[in-house]
Amino acid sequence: MKKVMISLLASVPALCLAFLATVNPSNVRAVPSYARQTGLPCSGCHYAPPELNPAGRKFKLLGYVDRDKEKPGAELKDDSKSHHAGLDLLSTLPLSAMFETSLTSTKTPQPGTQNGSFEFPQDLTLFLAGGWADHVGSFLQVTYNVQKDHFSIDNTDIRYANKKTVGGKDLVYGVTLNNNPGVEDLWNDTPAWGFPWIASDSAPTPTAAPILAGPLAQDVAGIGGYTMWDDHLYAAGTIYRSDHVGAPQPNSGSGANFNIRGVAPYWRVAWQQLTPKTQYEIGTYGMHVASTPGAVVGLQDTYTDVAVDVQIDRTVVRKDVFSLRGTYIRENSTLAATFAAGGAQQSIHHLGTLMANAEYHFGNRLSGTLGWFDTGGTVDPLLYAQNAVSGSANGDPRGAGYIINFSVFPMQNIQLGVQYTGYTRFNGASVNYDGAGRLASGNNAVYLLGRFIF
Repeated sequence: MKKVMISLLASVPALCLAFLATVNPSNVRAVPSYARQTGLPCSGCHYAPPELNPAGRKFKLLGYVDRDKEKPGAELKDDSKSHHAGLDLLSTLPLSAMFETSLTSTKTPQPGTQNGSFEFPQDLTLFLAGGWADHVGSFLQVTYNVQKDHFSIDNTDIRYANKKTVGGKDLVYGVTLNNNPGVEDLWNDTPAWGFPWIASDSAPTPTAAPILAGPLAQDVAGIGGYTMWDDHLYAAGTIYRSDHVGAPQPNSGSGANFNIRGVAPYWRVAWQQLTPKTQYEIGTYGMHVASTPGAVVGLQDTYTDVAVDVQIDRTVVRKDVFSLRGTYIRENSTLAATFAAGGAQQSIHHLGTLMANAEYHFGNRLSGTLGWFDTGGTVDPLLYAQNAVSGSANGDPRGAGYIINFSVFPMQNIQLGVQYTGYTRFNGASVNYDGAGRLASGNNAVYLLGRFIF
Protein backbone atom coordinates (compact mmCIF):
# COMPACT_ATOMS: atom_id res chain seq x y z
CA MET A 1 0.00 0.00 0.00
CA LYS A 2 1.23 3.40 -0.79
CA LYS A 3 0.87 6.00 1.88
CA VAL A 4 1.14 9.39 0.31
CA MET A 5 2.82 11.08 3.24
CA ILE A 6 5.46 8.37 3.56
CA SER A 7 6.18 8.13 -0.13
CA LEU A 8 6.45 11.89 -0.33
CA LEU A 9 8.77 12.04 2.68
CA ALA A 10 11.02 9.23 1.66
CA SER A 11 13.69 11.70 0.66
CA VAL A 12 13.47 13.73 3.91
CA PRO A 13 17.05 13.04 4.96
CA ALA A 14 18.51 13.69 1.53
CA LEU A 15 21.10 16.30 2.44
CA CYS A 16 24.07 16.61 0.27
CA LEU A 17 26.45 17.98 -2.25
CA ALA A 18 29.25 20.10 -0.94
CA PHE A 19 30.54 20.82 -4.40
CA LEU A 20 27.66 23.16 -5.30
CA ALA A 21 28.81 26.54 -4.09
CA THR A 22 25.42 28.14 -4.54
CA VAL A 23 24.01 26.34 -1.50
CA ASN A 24 23.76 28.46 1.66
CA PRO A 25 23.26 26.05 4.59
CA SER A 26 21.88 27.36 7.86
CA ASN A 27 23.71 27.16 11.15
CA VAL A 28 21.60 24.27 12.43
CA ARG A 29 23.34 20.96 11.84
CA ALA A 30 21.20 18.10 10.47
CA VAL A 31 21.61 14.57 11.77
CA PRO A 32 19.94 12.03 9.38
CA SER A 33 21.81 9.61 7.15
CA TYR A 34 22.85 11.85 4.26
CA ALA A 35 23.81 14.67 6.61
CA ARG A 36 26.08 12.27 8.47
CA GLN A 37 27.61 11.28 5.15
CA THR A 38 28.14 14.78 3.76
CA GLY A 39 28.35 16.95 6.88
CA LEU A 40 25.79 19.36 5.39
CA PRO A 41 22.44 20.55 6.80
CA CYS A 42 18.99 19.87 5.33
CA SER A 43 19.06 23.12 3.39
CA GLY A 44 22.03 21.75 1.45
CA CYS A 45 19.67 19.70 -0.71
CA HIS A 46 16.12 20.80 0.13
CA TYR A 47 13.95 23.87 -0.10
CA ALA A 48 11.95 21.95 2.52
CA PRO A 49 11.76 18.15 2.75
CA PRO A 50 11.05 16.36 0.48
CA GLU A 51 11.44 19.13 -2.13
CA LEU A 52 14.86 18.87 -3.72
CA ASN A 53 16.85 21.90 -4.85
CA PRO A 54 19.41 21.61 -7.70
CA ALA A 55 22.06 20.26 -5.33
CA GLY A 56 19.70 17.61 -4.02
CA ARG A 57 18.69 16.54 -7.51
CA LYS A 58 22.32 16.15 -8.50
CA PHE A 59 23.13 14.18 -5.36
CA LYS A 60 20.31 11.75 -6.15
CA LEU A 61 21.31 11.61 -9.83
CA LEU A 62 24.84 10.58 -8.82
CA GLY A 63 23.62 7.65 -6.76
CA TYR A 64 23.40 9.20 -3.27
CA VAL A 65 27.21 9.23 -3.19
CA ASP A 66 29.42 12.16 -2.22
CA ARG A 67 32.80 10.82 -1.17
CA ASP A 68 35.81 12.52 0.36
CA LYS A 69 38.67 10.29 -0.72
CA GLU A 70 40.95 11.77 1.91
CA LYS A 71 38.85 10.54 4.84
CA PRO A 72 40.52 8.06 7.18
CA GLY A 73 39.93 4.54 5.89
CA ALA A 74 39.46 5.60 2.29
CA GLU A 75 42.96 4.40 1.48
CA LEU A 76 45.17 1.57 2.67
CA LYS A 77 48.77 2.63 3.02
CA ASP A 78 52.05 0.72 3.28
CA ASP A 79 55.60 1.97 3.60
CA SER A 80 56.10 2.50 -0.12
CA LYS A 81 52.85 3.73 -1.69
CA SER A 82 49.12 4.21 -1.23
CA HIS A 83 46.44 1.86 -2.50
CA HIS A 84 42.70 2.58 -2.70
CA ALA A 85 40.77 0.05 -0.66
CA GLY A 86 38.10 -0.43 -3.34
CA LEU A 87 35.40 -0.58 -0.67
CA ASP A 88 34.51 2.90 0.51
CA LEU A 89 32.02 2.29 3.33
CA LEU A 90 30.72 5.01 5.63
CA SER A 91 32.57 5.44 8.89
CA THR A 92 29.20 5.51 10.70
CA LEU A 93 26.15 3.34 10.04
CA PRO A 94 23.86 5.31 7.67
CA LEU A 95 20.65 4.81 9.66
CA SER A 96 17.97 7.41 10.33
CA ALA A 97 14.51 7.29 11.82
CA MET A 98 11.32 9.31 11.45
CA PHE A 99 8.56 9.46 14.05
CA GLU A 100 5.17 10.94 13.17
CA THR A 101 2.17 11.70 15.34
CA SER A 102 -1.06 13.21 14.01
CA LEU A 103 -4.65 14.27 14.56
CA THR A 104 -7.31 14.03 11.82
CA SER A 105 -10.80 15.50 12.01
CA THR A 106 -13.36 15.42 9.19
CA LYS A 107 -16.29 17.82 8.86
CA THR A 108 -18.74 14.91 9.20
CA PRO A 109 -17.69 11.81 11.16
CA GLN A 110 -17.54 8.54 9.27
CA PRO A 111 -20.52 6.36 10.29
CA GLY A 112 -19.92 4.40 13.48
CA THR A 113 -16.59 6.07 14.23
CA GLN A 114 -15.25 8.65 16.64
CA ASN A 115 -14.16 11.86 14.97
CA GLY A 116 -10.82 13.41 15.86
CA SER A 117 -8.54 10.46 15.16
CA PHE A 118 -5.35 10.79 17.24
CA GLU A 119 -2.44 8.54 16.26
CA PHE A 120 0.65 8.24 18.46
CA PRO A 121 2.52 7.25 16.46
CA GLN A 122 0.97 7.42 13.03
CA ASP A 123 4.16 5.97 11.59
CA LEU A 124 7.67 5.04 12.57
CA THR A 125 10.09 4.85 9.66
CA LEU A 126 13.66 3.57 9.44
CA PHE A 127 15.96 4.66 6.61
CA LEU A 128 19.13 3.01 5.32
CA ALA A 129 20.42 5.78 3.13
CA GLY A 130 23.80 6.75 1.77
CA GLY A 131 26.76 5.56 -0.22
CA TRP A 132 27.62 1.87 -0.18
CA ALA A 133 30.70 2.11 -2.41
CA ASP A 134 32.33 4.55 -4.85
CA HIS A 135 29.37 4.63 -7.27
CA VAL A 136 26.62 2.79 -5.38
CA GLY A 137 24.14 4.21 -2.89
CA SER A 138 20.64 3.74 -1.59
CA PHE A 139 17.49 5.18 -0.25
CA LEU A 140 15.82 2.29 1.57
CA GLN A 141 12.77 2.83 3.75
CA VAL A 142 10.97 0.49 6.16
CA THR A 143 7.80 1.78 7.87
CA TYR A 144 5.82 0.67 10.89
CA ASN A 145 2.10 1.28 10.44
CA VAL A 146 0.21 1.56 13.71
CA GLN A 147 -3.12 0.48 12.19
CA LYS A 148 -1.64 -2.76 10.83
CA ASP A 149 0.79 -3.09 13.74
CA HIS A 150 3.78 -4.26 11.73
CA PHE A 151 6.77 -3.08 9.72
CA SER A 152 6.72 -3.28 5.92
CA ILE A 153 9.05 -2.29 3.11
CA ASP A 154 8.37 1.23 1.85
CA ASN A 155 9.97 3.29 -0.93
CA THR A 156 13.31 1.82 -1.99
CA ASP A 157 15.79 3.04 -4.60
CA ILE A 158 19.25 1.46 -4.95
CA ARG A 159 21.52 3.04 -7.56
CA TYR A 160 24.74 2.72 -9.46
CA ALA A 161 25.83 5.99 -11.08
CA ASN A 162 28.85 7.25 -12.98
CA LYS A 163 29.73 10.00 -15.44
CA LYS A 164 31.91 10.67 -18.46
CA THR A 165 32.54 13.41 -21.00
CA VAL A 166 30.99 13.02 -24.46
CA GLY A 167 31.57 15.68 -27.10
CA GLY A 168 32.82 18.07 -24.45
CA LYS A 169 29.60 17.66 -22.40
CA ASP A 170 29.03 15.81 -19.15
CA LEU A 171 27.01 12.61 -19.40
CA VAL A 172 25.74 11.00 -16.19
CA TYR A 173 24.44 7.45 -16.47
CA GLY A 174 23.16 4.96 -13.95
CA VAL A 175 21.12 1.91 -13.01
CA THR A 176 18.25 1.85 -10.52
CA LEU A 177 16.56 -0.94 -8.57
CA ASN A 178 13.31 0.31 -7.06
CA ASN A 179 9.79 -0.64 -5.99
CA ASN A 180 7.61 2.31 -7.03
CA PRO A 181 7.25 3.72 -10.56
CA GLY A 182 8.52 7.31 -10.39
CA VAL A 183 10.36 6.99 -7.08
CA GLU A 184 13.61 7.42 -9.01
CA ASP A 185 12.53 10.83 -10.35
CA LEU A 186 14.46 14.02 -9.54
CA TRP A 187 11.58 16.51 -9.40
CA ASN A 188 8.57 17.09 -7.14
CA ASP A 189 5.74 17.40 -9.65
CA THR A 190 5.13 13.69 -10.36
CA PRO A 191 2.99 11.56 -8.01
CA ALA A 192 5.71 9.57 -6.21
CA TRP A 193 7.26 12.73 -4.73
CA GLY A 194 4.52 15.27 -5.42
CA PHE A 195 2.25 17.40 -3.25
CA PRO A 196 0.71 16.91 -0.71
CA TRP A 197 3.87 16.48 1.34
CA ILE A 198 1.81 15.20 4.28
CA ALA A 199 -1.51 13.34 4.38
CA SER A 200 -3.83 11.60 6.80
CA ASP A 201 -4.16 7.83 6.68
CA SER A 202 -7.69 7.87 8.12
CA ALA A 203 -9.58 10.55 6.17
CA PRO A 204 -11.64 9.35 3.15
CA THR A 205 -10.08 9.87 -0.27
CA PRO A 206 -11.60 9.57 -3.78
CA THR A 207 -11.68 6.08 -5.28
CA ALA A 208 -10.51 6.68 -8.86
CA ALA A 209 -6.79 7.10 -9.53
CA PRO A 210 -4.48 6.20 -12.45
CA ILE A 211 -1.92 3.46 -11.85
CA LEU A 212 0.89 6.05 -11.79
CA ALA A 213 -0.73 7.80 -8.84
CA GLY A 214 -0.09 5.04 -6.32
CA PRO A 215 -1.78 1.64 -6.89
CA LEU A 216 1.53 -0.05 -7.80
CA ALA A 217 3.67 1.56 -5.08
CA GLN A 218 5.69 -0.95 -3.03
CA ASP A 219 3.90 -3.80 -4.84
CA VAL A 220 6.35 -4.10 -7.76
CA ALA A 221 10.06 -4.58 -8.36
CA GLY A 222 11.85 -2.84 -11.22
CA ILE A 223 15.25 -2.45 -12.82
CA GLY A 224 16.07 0.41 -15.14
CA GLY A 225 18.60 2.88 -16.44
CA TYR A 226 18.84 6.64 -16.70
CA THR A 227 21.02 9.39 -18.18
CA MET A 228 21.47 13.14 -17.83
CA TRP A 229 23.22 14.94 -20.69
CA ASP A 230 24.85 18.33 -20.16
CA ASP A 231 22.75 18.89 -17.00
CA HIS A 232 19.75 19.50 -19.31
CA LEU A 233 18.27 16.37 -20.88
CA TYR A 234 17.16 13.57 -18.56
CA ALA A 235 15.89 10.22 -19.83
CA ALA A 236 15.00 7.07 -17.91
CA GLY A 237 13.35 3.72 -18.46
CA THR A 238 12.43 0.93 -16.03
CA ILE A 239 10.69 -2.43 -16.41
CA TYR A 240 8.56 -3.78 -13.56
CA ARG A 241 7.19 -7.10 -12.37
CA SER A 242 4.71 -7.74 -9.55
CA ASP A 243 6.32 -8.26 -6.15
CA HIS A 244 3.49 -8.60 -3.64
CA VAL A 245 4.93 -7.87 -0.21
CA GLY A 246 3.56 -10.28 2.40
CA ALA A 247 2.39 -12.81 -0.20
CA PRO A 248 3.97 -16.25 -0.86
CA GLN A 249 6.42 -16.87 -3.68
CA PRO A 250 6.21 -17.93 -6.45
CA ASN A 251 3.49 -15.41 -7.17
CA SER A 252 0.07 -17.00 -7.69
CA GLY A 253 -1.68 -13.66 -8.01
CA SER A 254 -4.38 -14.67 -5.55
CA GLY A 255 -6.08 -11.67 -3.96
CA ALA A 256 -4.02 -9.07 -5.83
CA ASN A 257 -5.77 -6.43 -7.93
CA PHE A 258 -2.74 -5.99 -10.20
CA ASN A 259 -0.69 -8.96 -11.43
CA ILE A 260 1.68 -7.79 -14.14
CA ARG A 261 1.76 -10.04 -17.20
CA GLY A 262 5.20 -10.03 -18.80
CA VAL A 263 6.81 -6.73 -17.86
CA ALA A 264 5.38 -3.24 -17.36
CA PRO A 265 7.59 -0.53 -18.92
CA TYR A 266 7.89 2.94 -17.35
CA TRP A 267 9.52 5.83 -19.18
CA ARG A 268 10.55 9.37 -18.35
CA VAL A 269 11.99 12.28 -20.37
CA ALA A 270 12.60 15.78 -18.97
CA TRP A 271 14.42 18.97 -19.91
CA GLN A 272 15.74 21.33 -17.26
CA GLN A 273 17.19 24.81 -17.54
CA LEU A 274 19.07 26.34 -14.62
CA THR A 275 19.80 30.00 -14.00
CA PRO A 276 21.21 31.60 -10.84
CA LYS A 277 17.68 32.45 -9.61
CA THR A 278 15.31 30.17 -11.53
CA GLN A 279 15.14 26.47 -12.32
CA TYR A 280 12.76 25.24 -15.03
CA GLU A 281 11.72 21.67 -15.82
CA ILE A 282 9.26 20.35 -18.36
CA GLY A 283 8.79 16.68 -19.08
CA THR A 284 6.69 13.68 -19.89
CA TYR A 285 6.38 10.22 -18.39
CA GLY A 286 4.19 7.16 -18.74
CA MET A 287 3.64 3.45 -18.19
CA HIS A 288 1.91 0.47 -19.78
CA VAL A 289 0.60 -2.39 -17.64
CA ALA A 290 -1.11 -5.64 -18.64
CA SER A 291 -2.63 -7.36 -15.62
CA THR A 292 -4.87 -10.27 -14.69
CA PRO A 293 -6.65 -9.44 -11.40
CA GLY A 294 -6.53 -12.24 -8.84
CA ALA A 295 -4.60 -14.63 -11.11
CA VAL A 296 -1.57 -14.97 -13.37
CA VAL A 297 -3.35 -16.50 -16.39
CA GLY A 298 -6.55 -15.65 -18.24
CA LEU A 299 -8.06 -12.46 -19.60
CA GLN A 300 -6.16 -9.23 -19.08
CA ASP A 301 -6.85 -5.65 -18.11
CA THR A 302 -4.52 -3.16 -19.79
CA TYR A 303 -3.65 0.36 -18.69
CA THR A 304 -1.66 2.99 -20.57
CA ASP A 305 -0.78 6.18 -18.73
CA VAL A 306 0.74 9.18 -20.53
CA ALA A 307 1.56 12.33 -18.57
CA VAL A 308 3.11 15.77 -18.86
CA ASP A 309 4.64 17.78 -16.02
CA VAL A 310 6.23 21.14 -15.29
CA GLN A 311 8.10 22.67 -12.36
CA ILE A 312 9.44 26.19 -11.82
CA ASP A 313 11.43 27.24 -8.74
CA ARG A 314 12.45 30.88 -8.37
CA THR A 315 14.43 32.59 -5.65
CA VAL A 316 12.63 35.88 -5.03
CA VAL A 317 13.97 37.45 -1.83
CA ARG A 318 17.28 36.32 -0.37
CA LYS A 319 16.58 32.66 0.47
CA ASP A 320 12.82 32.78 -0.16
CA VAL A 321 11.70 30.51 -3.00
CA PHE A 322 8.43 30.47 -4.95
CA SER A 323 7.52 27.21 -6.70
CA LEU A 324 4.90 26.26 -9.29
CA ARG A 325 4.33 22.59 -10.12
CA GLY A 326 1.80 20.64 -12.11
CA THR A 327 1.14 17.33 -13.83
CA TYR A 328 -1.65 15.90 -15.96
CA ILE A 329 -2.07 12.13 -16.37
CA ARG A 330 -4.27 10.57 -19.05
CA GLU A 331 -5.06 6.89 -18.54
CA ASN A 332 -6.69 4.73 -21.22
CA SER A 333 -7.70 1.25 -20.11
CA THR A 334 -9.28 -1.86 -21.58
CA LEU A 335 -10.71 -3.94 -18.73
CA ALA A 336 -11.45 -7.22 -20.49
CA ALA A 337 -10.88 -9.36 -17.38
CA THR A 338 -12.87 -7.13 -15.05
CA PHE A 339 -15.73 -6.85 -17.56
CA ALA A 340 -15.90 -10.63 -18.03
CA ALA A 341 -16.01 -11.11 -14.25
CA GLY A 342 -18.94 -8.68 -13.92
CA GLY A 343 -16.89 -5.96 -12.27
CA ALA A 344 -17.42 -3.38 -15.01
CA GLN A 345 -20.35 -2.34 -17.17
CA GLN A 346 -18.09 -1.81 -20.19
CA SER A 347 -14.50 -2.65 -21.05
CA ILE A 348 -13.18 0.65 -22.46
CA HIS A 349 -12.43 3.38 -19.90
CA HIS A 350 -10.37 6.49 -19.41
CA LEU A 351 -9.28 8.73 -16.54
CA GLY A 352 -7.79 12.20 -16.57
CA THR A 353 -6.11 13.59 -13.45
CA LEU A 354 -4.76 17.10 -12.94
CA MET A 355 -2.63 17.99 -9.91
CA ALA A 356 -1.13 21.44 -9.43
CA ASN A 357 0.25 23.52 -6.58
CA ALA A 358 1.92 26.82 -5.75
CA GLU A 359 4.23 27.15 -2.77
CA TYR A 360 6.18 29.88 -1.02
CA HIS A 361 9.18 29.04 1.17
CA PHE A 362 10.03 31.66 3.76
CA GLY A 363 13.66 30.67 4.02
CA ASN A 364 13.90 27.13 5.34
CA ARG A 365 11.73 27.66 8.43
CA LEU A 366 8.21 28.20 7.08
CA SER A 367 6.30 27.22 3.94
CA GLY A 368 2.77 27.68 2.66
CA THR A 369 1.22 25.69 -0.20
CA LEU A 370 -2.05 25.81 -2.12
CA GLY A 371 -2.87 22.78 -4.25
CA TRP A 372 -5.70 21.81 -6.58
CA PHE A 373 -6.70 18.39 -7.91
CA ASP A 374 -9.32 17.30 -10.43
CA THR A 375 -10.13 13.83 -11.78
CA GLY A 376 -12.69 12.79 -14.38
CA GLY A 377 -13.38 9.78 -16.53
CA THR A 378 -15.75 7.12 -17.80
CA VAL A 379 -18.94 6.55 -15.80
CA ASP A 380 -19.35 2.90 -14.77
CA PRO A 381 -21.76 1.93 -11.93
CA LEU A 382 -20.15 -1.51 -11.54
CA LEU A 383 -16.53 -0.38 -11.50
CA TYR A 384 -17.33 2.49 -9.12
CA ALA A 385 -20.02 0.80 -7.07
CA GLN A 386 -22.37 2.30 -4.50
CA ASN A 387 -21.13 2.05 -0.93
CA ALA A 388 -21.37 4.27 2.15
CA VAL A 389 -18.54 6.87 2.35
CA SER A 390 -16.16 5.16 -0.11
CA GLY A 391 -18.58 4.40 -2.98
CA SER A 392 -20.36 6.27 -5.74
CA ALA A 393 -24.13 6.44 -6.15
CA ASN A 394 -23.89 7.20 -9.87
CA GLY A 395 -20.70 5.31 -10.87
CA ASP A 396 -18.97 8.57 -11.71
CA PRO A 397 -15.23 8.79 -10.89
CA ARG A 398 -15.12 12.58 -10.88
CA GLY A 399 -13.51 14.24 -7.90
CA ALA A 400 -12.12 17.71 -7.27
CA GLY A 401 -10.86 19.80 -4.41
CA TYR A 402 -8.10 21.87 -2.88
CA ILE A 403 -5.42 21.50 -0.22
CA ILE A 404 -3.99 24.29 1.96
CA ASN A 405 -0.86 23.54 3.94
CA PHE A 406 1.34 25.46 6.36
CA SER A 407 4.47 23.85 7.75
CA VAL A 408 6.92 25.19 10.32
CA PHE A 409 10.42 23.83 10.86
CA PRO A 410 11.56 25.07 14.30
CA MET A 411 14.62 22.90 13.76
CA GLN A 412 15.68 21.21 10.54
CA ASN A 413 14.73 17.78 11.84
CA ILE A 414 11.35 18.81 13.28
CA GLN A 415 8.25 19.65 11.22
CA LEU A 416 4.93 20.91 12.55
CA GLY A 417 2.24 20.97 9.89
CA VAL A 418 -1.41 21.93 9.59
CA GLN A 419 -3.35 21.00 6.46
CA TYR A 420 -6.91 21.49 5.27
CA THR A 421 -8.36 19.39 2.45
CA GLY A 422 -11.63 20.55 0.90
CA TYR A 423 -13.77 18.71 -1.68
CA THR A 424 -16.05 20.33 -4.23
CA ARG A 425 -16.87 16.90 -5.69
CA PHE A 426 -16.25 13.41 -4.32
CA ASN A 427 -16.81 10.14 -6.23
CA GLY A 428 -19.04 11.81 -8.79
CA ALA A 429 -21.15 14.34 -6.91
CA SER A 430 -21.20 17.08 -4.30
CA VAL A 431 -24.49 16.00 -2.64
CA ASN A 432 -25.42 12.43 -1.66
CA TYR A 433 -22.45 11.13 -3.63
CA ASP A 434 -22.51 7.67 -1.95
CA GLY A 435 -26.26 7.08 -1.99
CA ALA A 436 -26.30 7.21 1.81
CA GLY A 437 -26.79 10.97 2.09
CA ARG A 438 -23.16 12.00 2.59
CA LEU A 439 -21.95 15.34 1.20
CA ALA A 440 -18.60 15.71 -0.55
CA SER A 441 -17.80 18.50 1.92
CA GLY A 442 -18.41 16.03 4.76
CA ASN A 443 -14.98 14.59 3.92
CA ASN A 444 -13.26 17.96 4.33
CA ALA A 445 -10.46 17.28 6.78
CA VAL A 446 -8.18 19.14 9.15
CA TYR A 447 -4.88 17.35 9.65
CA LEU A 448 -2.26 18.20 12.26
CA LEU A 449 1.15 16.55 12.08
CA GLY A 450 4.27 16.45 14.20
CA ARG A 451 7.27 14.88 12.49
CA PHE A 452 10.62 14.20 14.17
CA ILE A 453 13.62 13.00 12.17
CA PHE A 454 16.84 11.84 13.80
